[in-house]
Order: sequence, then C-alpha cells, then structure tokens
Amino acid sequence: MAEERRYDDINNFPRDIVDVDPYSIPLDQCDPANPFLFEQGVELPWFQRLREEDPVHYTKDSNFGPYWSITRYEDIMAVDLAHDVFSSEPIITIGEPLEDFDLPMFIAMDRPKHDDQRRVVAPVVGPANLGNFEKLIRERTQSVLDDLPVGEEFDWVENVSVELTTRMLATLFGFPYEDRARLKRWSDVATATPGGGIIESEEQRREELLECVGVFLELWNQRVNQPPQFDFISMLAHGESTKNMDMMEYLGNLILLIVGGNDTTRNTMSASALAMHLHPDQFADVKADQKLIENMVSETIRWQTPLAHMRRRAKIDTVLGGKAIKEGDKVVMWYLSGNRDESVFPNANEFNLHRDNLRRHLSFGFGIHRCMGNRLAEMQLKILWEEILARFDRIEVVGDVQRGASVFVRGITRLPVKLHAKA
Repeated sequence: MAEERRYDDINNFPRDIVDVDPYSIPLDQCDPANPFLFEQGVELPWFQRLREEDPVHYTKDSNFGPYWSITRYEDIMAVDLAHDVFSSEPIITIGEPLEDFDLPMFIAMDRPKHDDQRRVVAPVVGPANLGNFEKLIRERTQSVLDDLPVGEEFDWVENVSVELTTRMLATLFGFPYEDRARLKRWSDVATATPGGGIIESEEQRREELLECVGVFLELWNQRVNQPPQFDFISMLAHGESTKNMDMMEYLGNLILLIVGGNDTTRNTMSASALAMHLHPDQFADVKADQKLIENMVSETIRWQTPLAHMRRRAKIDTVLGGKAIKEGDKVVMWYLSGNRDESVFPNANEFNLHRDNLRRHLSFGFGIHRCMGNRLAEMQLKILWEEILARFDRIEVVGDVQRGASVFVRGITRLPVKLHAKA
C-alpha cells in the first residue's frame, strides 16, 4: 500500500517530464499519469502515442501503483459498459483510498447499491425537473454578466464560471446561498493533489472535508424533520436506501454531487470562452446562427473533457485488446484520450462545432454510471452563451491560460479576458 500512496504529494512526481518527447522513451516507460503534464497542457501527445502503439497499455511502476491505460474510444466503451467484468469499487480515480479515510459514494459502487442510491437523487437533475431551473438559471446568468466590466481585464474563471456553478450548486443542495463559496472550496479540496497550491497534505484534506460533513449534518438534521423537499440533502435524508447512511458515506456522496455539479460545468464554461477566442471563424458562425450554440456546447465538452479519466478494477481475469488483464488489476479509462481518437473524431485535436457526431463524446461516461446531470450542465452552458451573445461582441483572452495540476479534473484555473461590447 505504501507504493500506491506516493501520489499524496505532488513533489513526488517528476517535474521535468513536461520537456520529454513521449516518442523518445521506451514504450514500457510511458506513464501519462503525471499532474505536471496536465498543468502545462502537454499531456495529449502521450495519449496519442498510446493510441497508436499500445492502446491497452500496462504501466508497471507509477506514483499510483501499476495500472492499465485504456486509450481508444471503442475499448473505453467496452470497459465502461461491462459492469459484470469491471468494478467501480472502491474508488473511481486512479489513486487508492486512504485506509483511515474511505469515502463510499454511489458512483464507486456496483449494482444493486449503486442503482438504489442514484435513484434517490437523480430526479433533482432529471429531465422532468429541468424546466423548473431554466428561469432561475437565466436570471442568475444575466445578473452575473451584467456585473462584468467591459473593456477591462478580469478572470473569467472566478467571475463567471465559479460564480454561476456555485449559485447552481447552492440551489441543488438547498445550501445557504450566502455561503456558496464554501461549496467551491470543498470541491477543490476533494480533488486537489497535495502540494499543488490548494491543500498541502492529506491531513488538511481530511480536516476540511470533516468540516464539510459537519455543516451538511446540520442541514440533514433540519431536513429529516421537515416534509421532503426537492433538493439533494432532503432526498438523501428521506430516501429509503440512503436515510441510514453513516457519516462517511454521506460525506462521500456529498463530495460526488458537489464535484459533479461544480468541476465539470465550471471547466466547460471556461473552455468554451477559450475555444471561441481561439476559433473566431466558428464564433462568427455561432453569432450568425444561434442554433449552433448547442453544437458548440457539445464540442466544447468533448474538446475539454473536464474529467480526464475514470477507473475500474477487474472482477475476473479477462482479455481486452489482446492483453490479459488479471483479476484485481486497476484499469483506467482515459476519456480524454477516447475523445481524441481519430478513428471516431477526424482531426480530433481540432475544435469543430460542425462535426456530425458531436454527441458521441465520452465525457459523460456510459452505462449505469453515465453522468446524471448532463442535461442540466448543457442547459446552463446554452443559456450562458445565449446571454453572452445578447451583450458582447467577443471575449478576448488577454493573458496566459492557467491549468490545474491534476490527472483527474482537467481544469482551467485562470483565464484572463477582456469583453468587447456589441456595437
């Protein structure tokens, strides 16, 4: 277990890997799971080499222990759908749970418990409830955009992406609106690599997440003594399969719902602004025909892939891509790589909102673990761009893009921009 916990500190990863040509090293030494690759935005060639030469690739020695990299679209689909062969337990990220701080959550559970718990909260973000959110999302989006300075530099991530997603999260949880910034903090703490600037140690992560569950236990105790309401906490408190969860399972599911509702949408909002800056011709197409906003949203979700991977463990000995995978082996589905698979998405590294298979991306996953809030996220992004086009001529990126040092959340942490008003 000691070897598999080396990832606990970012300083244990080789930093000079960002200058290495992945084609220059022996294939068996190819290990794309290094947060510095993602921080510097140089991770894609590593996955390209694996797709070309060894799409089911075994890394024997890594900071996360031995693992298989699944890098082609069809193989990722096969793993994601084979619930009888590949287990989601005990965790969905490449690292291992800490022995004394395990956080069960339904995305990291197999049937039937996964289905029972997911069924409790899914209606909050289900299609039948989306119409109830649309007016509120639009009003908040208008408010945020109207407060932005035109012609002056500001950080799009902090002022738009974070603000909009935390407002939505507060609504989904029925969380005190004035304290919504705490939700963003807990999301960042839950997924951060220690030493990377957000937390310095696993001990700090533990302390802050225990503070999180303390706050949410107070809310649970309020909701359990009230009639059921249509928010995550109330539904967990009253759900038949969740009302008797222990504290750590409650915390695990909270973190799942917070991260799922925050990181993915936040980073796609930021990536969409970047994409439209980098591709002014396609932005012109969107301005000329706003029906293309939905295309742009789907293509951004593919192009950014806000969660780079999900992981499984083999339940039994199996064969994938001609490789013998043993029972217990760690199998990492690199969604980021599958979304750049040229056999499915021609010129996959290019942003192209005119693709004819825009919705085939892997970013939401497949099968029983497919993202349950995908339609809500798409609606938030669609409304954001409808309101942007009503106000601004363009969003100009005026400084360096900063990215997160994480092999799980593929995030943009800072995006300096300047708004140009409509004539």
